Amino acid sequence: MQAHSPLVHRAVRTGGIALAISSLQFVAAMVVVQSRYPHYSLSANYISDLGGASSPWALLFDASVIFLGAATLVAVLLIASAFDDRPIRSAGLAILLLAAAGAVGVGVFPETTHVLNGAAHEVATAVAFVGASIGFLVLSGAMRDGAHWRFSRPYTILSGGVAGVATILFFFGIYLGLGPGGMERLVVAPILLWMVVEGIHIARLPRFAPGLSLPTSSG
Repeated sequence: MQAHSPLVHRAVRTGGIALAISSLQFVAAMVVVQSRYPHYSLSANYISDLGGASSPWALLFDASVIFLGAATLVAVLLIASAFDDRPIRSAGLAILLLAAAGAVGVGVFPETTHVLNGAAHEVATAVAFVGASIGFLVLSGAMRDGAHWRFSRPYTILSGGVAGVATILFFFGIYLGLGPGGMERLVVAPILLWMVVEGIHIARLPRFAPGLSLPTSSG
């Protein structure tokens, strides 16, 4: 047994499960609502169009986005102690909390909102996309101690990098032939996939947390 191996709180595993479930339910809702949207195009239509006036099941989509953000907020707080006890951990988790709040905002202020002359939706989307991308990159700095981060750290960096580059291209209207909807999905896909993969990984961690030490007995 390694020297750094104290027990993990059960809440950490619960948070991992919540992280994965919040992502999976959103994907499921998105697929269902897309199927009810006449002539919906994965390349030409934005994801947020599913919560707009032309979407027959807009309320389901918006509720799913709100649940995604709210559940992620709770999950991030629960899994905090699973990461290395470094100052960068707090920064990364804080940014991810901000991103989760942005996701809630996307559902609360859909495309049809009149708040801020309709700009509330765009602001919330930007906070969610940029926050998740930067949050992953920063949080990877608290994934150094312990063999269980061996693959998670580079995967987290890759996820944040892909989402970040795609976000920049998306906001500058550079779609690389994917269309606005396709490029937006290139932003969202690595974020949602990370939540499932790392959520399950964290939920399955042995009952030991990195960065803490058990007292050793003398004699």
